[in-house]
Amino acid sequence: MQQITNTILMIRPVAFRMNEQTAVNNYYQQELDGSLPNTVQVKALQEFDAYVEKLRGIGIHVIVIEDTKEPDTPDSIFPNNWISFHENGNVGLYPMFAENRRLERREDILLELEKQGYVIENIVDYTSAEEEEIFLEGTGSMALDRVNRKAYCALSPRADEELFIEFCEDFEFTPVIFTANQTVNGERKAIYHTNVMMCLAEKFAVICLECIDDKKERENVKKHLKGDGKEIIAITEAQVRNFAGNMLQVKGANDENFLIMSAAAHKSLTKGQIQAIEKHCKILSSSLETIETCGGGSARCMMAEVFLPKQ
Repeated sequence: MQQITNTILMIRPVAFRMNEQTAVNNYYQQELDGSLPNTVQVKALQEFDAYVEKLRGIGIHVIVIEDTKEPDTPDSIFPNNWISFHENGNVGLYPMFAENRRLERREDILLELEKQGYVIENIVDYTSAEEEEIFLEGTGSMALDRVNRKAYCALSPRADEELFIEFCEDFEFTPVIFTANQTVNGERKAIYHTNVMMCLAEKFAVICLECIDDKKERENVKKHLKGDGKEIIAITEAQVRNFAGNMLQVKGANDENFLIMSAAAHKSLTKGQIQAIEKHCKILSSSLETIETCGGGSARCMMAEVFLPKQ
């Protein structure tokens, strides 16, 4: 089993903008003052292309799929929420909170992967849960420790406990469940995605422990991470707001590991945190300002890891 891959699927946006349907519980999204929708798309595209170029520059195999104008999918740039790929050839398809995000699921993407020689054995489809208003948004809602077979999930309107446990049974993970909150206008509210406050790498975890208000839950998460030999690199809630939890470790050329993050996340880290990460791998960051501001997601959300076997 591998924890990290060198193959990433990314969706190149054609009509990116702030998605009003997700803003109800994604407190990171903001309108860009005075920006016309077209300006937002142009800027997002520049950020996307520069990011892909950087990833390819370190030897990451990036499969870029062009989004389509129809249907209207402003958040298609974040594919990790609707699909996950696994080493045994399984693919997970996930139920999405926002109705317009459900339109992001495209069968032609799976066909394209097969055309490129990837083997899909089995599709595990949870999307019918949408009819009951039950959601689990892929590797946004879950942080997967693929080697130790553990799945971490911060429960929220977009991460249902029962469905998460069902996923863990189907994919053979041990569930680690907790609640993570952030302060919004003086109130503690659930963080919408686990991958905003937590990143699991091969030998370490970047996590905002102060988001886990319940002491027992916090200790339980720490116990699992330490028990699996992972160094815990703690970040603050302020750093989470700069997307410092939204990182992904990938494998570049010559089996060299990199932790990928946005420029804002990188800038928010302290010297000590950077040193702790660089003990394990190099850091690669890219400016994603428009995407973060309007989309409320960052570097990790934009990458769907491909672990599928090849023919």
